[in-house]
Amino acid sequence: MRPSRNALLLQALGTALKERRNELGLTQEDVAGAAEIDRPFITMIEAAKKQPTISVLWKLADALQLSPSDFAKRVDQRYVSYRTKARQ
Repeated sequence: MRPSRNALLLQALGTALKERRNELGLTQEDVAGAAEIDRPFITMIEAAKKQPTISVLWKLADALQLSPSDFAKRVDQRYVSYRTKARQ
């Protein structure tokens, strides 16, 4: 897989995932089990080192008790914030 050219987006995704996981009081292991993916992959997503596929994003949204669109909104809010900070 080719690395993302949008590091800020990956960072926003990782932050949104971790924030929601913490809101729910879930561990990475909990989310990984619910999403049927490996826990190290959750770690890598949260660290902005891996770019999940769309199917994994859907599984993550479900594990985080969000619709895919609500999860995307959270990621977008973080992304806009990071882009604004980067431009200053």
